[in-house]
Amino acid sequence: MTSNSSLNAYGYGEADYWNARYLEETEVSFDWYQRYSALRPFLRKYVSCSSRILVVGCGNSLMSEDMMKDGYVDILNIDISYVVIEMLRMCYAHIPQLKYMQMDVRDMSLFEDETFDSVIDKGTLDSLMCGTDAPLSASHMINEVNRLLKPGGIYMLITYGDPSVRIPHLNQHGCCWKITLYIIPRPDFESSAAGSSSVRSVMEPIPLTEKSQIPPEYDLEDPDSHYIYICKKMEGSTVSNLL
Repeated sequence: MTSNSSLNAYGYGEADYWNARYLEETEVSFDWYQRYSALRPFLRKYVSCSSRILVVGCGNSLMSEDMMKDGYVDILNIDISYVVIEMLRMCYAHIPQLKYMQMDVRDMSLFEDETFDSVIDKGTLDSLMCGTDAPLSASHMINEVNRLLKPGGIYMLITYGDPSVRIPHLNQHGCCWKITLYIIPRPDFESSAAGSSSVRSVMEPIPLTEKSQIPPEYDLEDPDSHYIYICKKMEGSTVSNLL
């Protein structure tokens, strides 16, 4: 993305890193992991168009714009970088369905409990996991996401992290999720089983073991697949603001 070594002085969970990155880069937009077209079946299945949606760590992705074009009417986007938020506010000022705020996902105390029907995270938890104080940052973020969701609300996490490294964070104290897992190959992955009747549909949920892990016999064709965790907030799992 960028060759400027000065950017490496900052952590992935810090505003300075992302402000410098967005100032240096010339790309108008960039989508981490997957584009909306690949994620659309999951969103349509679990998130209604009338939902009040929070997109965390929105960056300069086109996903929210594509969702709006597809019928979603209430999308609030937040990012830790004031640079990218100001860019997006100017770009989408004429579109009332898309709103933008500068905010740290580890402290979203501006919002009241149970404010949103759905929270969408495409790489933001991953970013925190690559930064300093990763476990603490992840804990604060998950607690805040859980607090902001209404009972029955959906936290959709798109990540490179398999269940062994993501579910322990999701299932921390105070959180109670019903988790459904999907696995989707990278956009440029070419399956050797193309055309075979044995090819699994990406819309088939992965049956997890009693310890919430992928069964050992599961054949992960693309070793660098992306994981989609559909986390439904169960009753009685609201966590008060800990920050």
